[in-house]
Amino acid sequence: MSSRGDCRQRKTSKMTTSKKKTKNATATTKARVAKPSAKAAPPKADPTPKAAGVKKPAAAPHGGTKTEKILDLLQRPDGVTLTELAKATGWKPNSVRGFLSGAIGQKMGMPVESFKSSDGDRSYRLPSK
Repeated sequence: MSSRGDCRQRKTSKMTTSKKKTKNATATTKARVAKPSAKAAPPKADPTPKAAGVKKPAAAPHGGTKTEKILDLLQRPDGVTLTELAKATGWKPNSVRGFLSGAIGQKMGMPVESFKSSDGDRSYRLPSK
């Protein structure tokens, strides 16, 4: 007989339960409920009303956004290589390709042309109108 057969044999003896009932088991107990917490005071109104129509001064330009940089490079007639785009933005090449496809191609609706340059590098440009 294998050791597996020993483990799988069903026990025939039945377990018996105690017929004694304790005092606590028959009595009904009341559910415990948390005490209600104190309510917080409503926030006070600001004593000084804000002037209507006052706007913050415009922030000084910081050299343009990465989107603007990419769009400027894509408008060159010869296009721009993937490595140039990665260097201009500080992104990895797969991030640049995803940005070209998602943000510029799909969200902005601007078709981006992809072609291989004479050097064999992948280049991109916006089609001329």
